[in-house]
Amino acid sequence: MTPTDDPLVSTEWLASRLDDPSIRILDATFKMPGVLPLPADDFLAAHLPGAAFFDVETVSDHASPLPHMYPDAAQFARDVGALGVSSDSLVVIYDAGGWVAAPRAWWMFLSFGHPNVRILDGGLQKWRAEGRPLQAGPASPQPGKFTARLDPAHVRSLAQMRDNLASHGEQVIDARARARFAGSVAEPRPGLRSGHIPGSLNLPYNELFDTATGTMKPIADLKALFTGAGLDLQRPVVTTCGSGVSAAVLTLALYRLGVRGTALYDGSWSEWGQAGGPPVATGAT
Repeated sequence: MTPTDDPLVSTEWLASRLDDPSIRILDATFKMPGVLPLPADDFLAAHLPGAAFFDVETVSDHASPLPHMYPDAAQFARDVGALGVSSDSLVVIYDAGGWVAAPRAWWMFLSFGHPNVRILDGGLQKWRAEGRPLQAGPASPQPGKFTARLDPAHVRSLAQMRDNLASHGEQVIDARARARFAGSVAEPRPGLRSGHIPGSLNLPYNELFDTATGTMKPIADLKALFTGAGLDLQRPVVTTCGSGVSAAVLTLALYRLGVRGTALYDGSWSEWGQAGGPPVATGAT
């Protein structure tokens, strides 16, 4: 991984470029339903200077009964354009800390054909700890002109995941907590079965970053975590989680390891775990 390949940028790097008109900063903070205050309210209370709020729930397919599924290209272009993003923008995304949704937004931009996107390493947590400037109140970005085209290779559907049960063509790795993966606790979303996709591996996303600093762990540590989970970095990989958000943390880490061609299962457990759905496995493996 070279500095030009790394999707992460430092707080120092961004702080020195806050006045760069080509950079659009997006706050993609996300929380599970029912957790207060709402991410939008957190944004109003404090955000990076010039940032706009990328709402994972808003930039989604509102016709789907599943949570925050990918929108079509026209909607993505319209939604991010309203946030001030143009096709020539360098997009820098952060979240409040905890690495939940900034990687999801990053992967969406890549999926829709915009490679000029980075993630702020450590997010708001590190930025605030360093005493860097913050703003409060609503954002009012000048609308941008963004063109989007979805590359379907970046995402997987339920049908593709079902087919993979038989073909084993792609490794599947789950970012949920170990107890949820094992099926020893109830899912936080009501009505879902407990367990995991048969044959999948488990690497909880929160093990990939340093909780004290909010930064992602070094490359060598990331590699050790994936290989320790049983993943072959030379074979195709699909990441999954509860609803297709934290899975992108694994996707990001794999990208930093030089792994390309991964995909994200958009519906994740909110789709697979429904009553009467595909087979479910329990236990640690």
